[in-house]
Amino acid sequence: MPTFLDLGVPAPLANVLAREGKTEAFPIQTDTLPDSLAGKDVLGRGRTGSGKTIAFALPLVARLSGAFASSRSTGRPRGLVLAPTRELATQIAATIQPLAAAAGLTVTTVFGGVSQKPQETALRNGVDIVVACPGRLEDLMKQGVVRLDRVEITVLDEADHMADLGFLPGVTRILTATPQGGQRMLFSATLDRGVDGLVRKFLRDEVRHEIDDQSVPQGEMTHRVFLVSDEEKADLVKHLASGRGRRILFTRTKHQAKKLAKVLTAAGIPSVDLHGNLSQSARERNLAAFSADPAKGGVRVLVATDVAARGVHVDEVELVVHVDPPMEHKAYLHRSGRTARAGAAGTVVTVTIPSQRRDVADLLRKAGITAALEQVGAESAPITELVGERAAYVRPAPVQAPQQQRSSKPRSAQATQGQGRGRGNASGSAQGRDRNATAGSGAARPIYSTGTGQPAHAHNPRPVQAARPTGSRRAQHNGTRSGAPRG
Repeated sequence: MPTFLDLGVPAPLANVLAREGKTEAFPIQTDTLPDSLAGKDVLGRGRTGSGKTIAFALPLVARLSGAFASSRSTGRPRGLVLAPTRELATQIAATIQPLAAAAGLTVTTVFGGVSQKPQETALRNGVDIVVACPGRLEDLMKQGVVRLDRVEITVLDEADHMADLGFLPGVTRILTATPQGGQRMLFSATLDRGVDGLVRKFLRDEVRHEIDDQSVPQGEMTHRVFLVSDEEKADLVKHLASGRGRRILFTRTKHQAKKLAKVLTAAGIPSVDLHGNLSQSARERNLAAFSADPAKGGVRVLVATDVAARGVHVDEVELVVHVDPPMEHKAYLHRSGRTARAGAAGTVVTVTIPSQRRDVADLLRKAGITAALEQVGAESAPITELVGERAAYVRPAPVQAPQQQRSSKPRSAQATQGQGRGRGNASGSAQGRDRNATAGSGAARPIYSTGTGQPAHAHNPRPVQAARPTGSRRAQHNGTRSGAPRG
């Protein structure tokens, strides 16, 4: 494989990658970099894990740091990357950041689910590259916080997923707001009709590079289908989750993801969940816990809905489990792509109950996957062999009801205060519910104990004390409604 220097990447940027152990380019990088570094519009297709992020991050930074680069301007970035999910935007920015720092450029992220104030501040201070989700970016454009009339390079990542999520009208408006003469790069795993429309409208004399899946570095992605009875499915999933390596378990709904993470944690398998019902801070915290070294407070098991199939790029995920088979084959491929990334090996397991046999067979056929149906029990030899050595049991600490603070006010004042909180402070109540959903579920902020009196993980919250009733019955009633998280 050629090195990044061989492909014309400036030495300071190649050195940044070399410090991360990346010296040789993957096929999609080898094919696209000569054209993208020369300023041509590029359409790149490659499956997840093929190295698309570095393929566009390098020319983005290299060309913006050139000798003729214009000066930084308030609220008017020069580089724009659009991504479909917050997690993907965050991870793209993390890839671009060290490259940008080496070139003296600044990067910020723009997405919903968090306060827009820090984003406004970053934009008004002047930023070179914005990595954004379409919804929040459009909001800031309408408010006059950001203008795209000085964007020199625009990148659209995971374009097919943008189409799947219905983002194309917003993406079209955003791309229309960028100068026509700017360079545009579009990367996607598939080129569906919606993506073709964007290509025809916004790319000029584009160079197309489609990378064959066989050319993508892939240690081994082994696909297996386990047929299990309805009664044994839960025990089988628990066994699959019990190994020592990182694994992602996919469910179909948010409720199932939250419930399964809670069940596994209670069974001594520390787990975090990732789905759309979590606040952005909880999503970031859980993803950070899953990415961290288990010996330093991380967890080995992530239970997720399809929100993670596109936005999670965590190294060394050895196993992906489709606890609930997805509805369509593209989701199967994107979920499965969380393992066997960048040359690492991995296994993909689809858990199937008898009523799903025909649907799963059709799903795999459309995905181009050949895998024999294996009839197993929860503790069958094929499962034990796949899981290998089990991780040590981690005893979950009991979660008690939160304590209401004592007040020196008269009971009548306490009652009045309770009524005010219960009726008027809707945002406070919502925050309380969010904290309960996060800390009390055993998933978003798990509480574990090693039996030594010390927390087993660095991100554990402090123990919660038992409730202590205060004031009149009416005060207790209203205080419970407004202040104490619901159990």
